Amino acid sequence: MAFDGAFLSKVLAEISTAKDSHIDKIYQPSRDELVFLLRKKGFAKRLYINVKSGASRIHFTEERHENPQVPPNFCMLIRKYISSARLVSVSQPSLERVAELNFSAANEMGDTENYRLVCELIGGKANVILVRENGKIVDALKHSDVETAKRLILPNAIYEYPEKEEKLNPLTAKPVLEKREDLAKKLLSQIEGFSPLVCREIEYKAEQMGLENAYNYVLGNLKGEGDFCLITKPDGEHFEYSFTDISQYGSGFGKKKFESPSALLDEFYLQKEKDARINAAAHDIIRLVKNLKSRTERKLSVRLGELKKCENRETLRIYGELIKANLYKLKSGDSEAVVENYYDENLSVIKIPLNPALSPSKNADMYFKEYKKTYTAAETLSRLTKEDEVEIKYFESVLESIERCESVAEISEIREELRLGGYIKRAPQKGSRKAQASKIKEYISKEGYRVLVGKNNTQNDYLTTKLARKNDLWFHTKDIHGSHVIVMCGGEKVSDETILFAAALAAANSKAKNSTQVPVDYTPVKFVKKPRGAKMGMVIYTTNKTVFVTPER
Repeated sequence: MAFDGAFLSKVLAEISTAKDSHIDKIYQPSRDELVFLLRKKGFAKRLYINVKSGASRIHFTEERHENPQVPPNFCMLIRKYISSARLVSVSQPSLERVAELNFSAANEMGDTENYRLVCELIGGKANVILVRENGKIVDALKHSDVETAKRLILPNAIYEYPEKEEKLNPLTAKPVLEKREDLAKKLLSQIEGFSPLVCREIEYKAEQMGLENAYNYVLGNLKGEGDFCLITKPDGEHFEYSFTDISQYGSGFGKKKFESPSALLDEFYLQKEKDARINAAAHDIIRLVKNLKSRTERKLSVRLGELKKCENRETLRIYGELIKANLYKLKSGDSEAVVENYYDENLSVIKIPLNPALSPSKNADMYFKEYKKTYTAAETLSRLTKEDEVEIKYFESVLESIERCESVAEISEIREELRLGGYIKRAPQKGSRKAQASKIKEYISKEGYRVLVGKNNTQNDYLTTKLARKNDLWFHTKDIHGSHVIVMCGGEKVSDETILFAAALAAANSKAKNSTQVPVDYTPVKFVKKPRGAKMGMVIYTTNKTVFVTPER
């Protein structure tokens, strides 16, 4: 990935269009991210800064990041100093990966004060530092270690730029261009702001157009408008990007061009980082649910084994009856009773073990007592195994819902669902704001009917038992975990096309989303019932029809 000094210069040229805008809002979605909403007449954009190792960057973004309920300390601090401040200028020392946003703000007394927000976007040392006009640090997102750091990044310390290598700035000086085997390495050691990717591209293009022309081509993109290029692997995964055309990977790799560096960066990082945030938010509840499911499966296995042992309970009752019927033949001290089994049509002779220490009558009572105990145990075990099976299905449905989550808010809903179900014991902290519920997915069929899709068990329950009317159509994959889908038709006859569309959405939002033919049941909502005490999302239904569809992607 090539967020090098040259690419940063193109981003800052774009950010400079926000000059004279004011900071309307400041957010800190995570420890390594900051978002500024900048506004002026006819202009409103979100400026995004990320200092996470391997993904550090600054650019405008169209993405609406989810924010924590309580702002982190650094966010509160910079709000105090530069909230409502005016962006005066944007600068970059040479072609270093350091961006400076210069702000003018009014203090509590109404006096104007100037601040620099320095974004150091250098690998694992990336940082955001707020600096006063006198050069003293107000605070930083990451503090340095007093004992080991070469320069201090602490409140009230004098800010110093990161140590830089002695290289040529291609905007002000020209390197010695000499064709050689290790050309890319030589360029990398000479030229400031060029990543290994760009140096390799110059070397590659030199074979087609000559070294001088190849260098001037890249330099032209740096000085001019740029040719923002994203490279994808053969499987579609985002691979590399640059401010200049990249051709070194050949025809097997995809290439996509963008009008601005910010649009490119949004595209490159968006899905990857969204997935990472969701995985981080869901990690603990995935582990919890998997452990609960595993524990319940072990309980079920043990109970099924015990239930199997109860299968001979009728034999215990028969033994008791036969002993009682033959008391006149038996005497105390006998170790077995040899009697005719009148429960067998052939009247076969069987041997019944006896306890010599008990009378024949007491032996009969012992068998009846064992029969009664085993009968009660079988009833209890049958009930418990059914509860275990329902519990396992519920855990599977929760895990399936997590797989389909597209935001941290949806993970929070599942967390709340587990808390209400008693699986998470910790109650919400007093005074904390309730997380905003995620929106139900909504589509419109070609006939104009609203088609609603639940994202998790909480939404499924709400859709089916609260929102839907009795004559609306309800859809769900047959015997497969997935979303409840409602066609809001109010009893009107809908076309086969709408039915297949809703069924395809149900298939796409299910465990079978990657299958080719998925069975989907549908029926009017009035035939869908939620049994008393049933788990969230669990319903029973009748009078249904089934269609086979390919998931709607």
